[in-house]
Amino acid sequence: MLWAPIVVADGRDVNLSLIYPCFLGSRMLGSTAVSWLSGPGSFIPLEDYLSLSFVAAGLSLTMAAYDYPEVGALVALFCGLHACYGMILPSLARLRTALVPNELRAGMIIFSLAPANASILFILIQGGTTGMLAMQRYKRWLAAFGLFTAAGCVHVLKRWKRRTPSSWHDL
Repeated sequence: MLWAPIVVADGRDVNLSLIYPCFLGSRMLGSTAVSWLSGPGSFIPLEDYLSLSFVAAGLSLTMAAYDYPEVGALVALFCGLHACYGMILPSLARLRTALVPNELRAGMIIFSLAPANASILFILIQGGTTGMLAMQRYKRWLAAFGLFTAAGCVHVLKRWKRRTPSSWHDL
């Protein structure tokens, strides 16, 4: 959500030039972790570390929304959240490639991006940058709930994948 303005909105002093490099480094660390976890000889299935990434991202948002910790802890939560996002995005791409046939993939991507873009538009229309701090806290709680729901959906997908044929064409 709007993390950097929230860090400084209550008068605390923070070096905002530190947040962008932390964001980029965390995303790259998460993407690198995906290649380590999914490389040859990996013993963790894709769905397991994907659902763990969703849970970890939800926990970091929950901890940040529960109370306003010190700036160092808030930046650490920010880095942890974006490291999880760095793991989630390539993992979802691998999962989509493995489960969705080529002729349906583009439509599925567009269909899944529509609710995400609509929610971002709704938050911006509601005044995300000028809203009160309490409203930002509720938005983070809602985002954490969405991440926990996504973890549950990936867990259900893993159970469903064991019971269905390996190809969509066999259905």
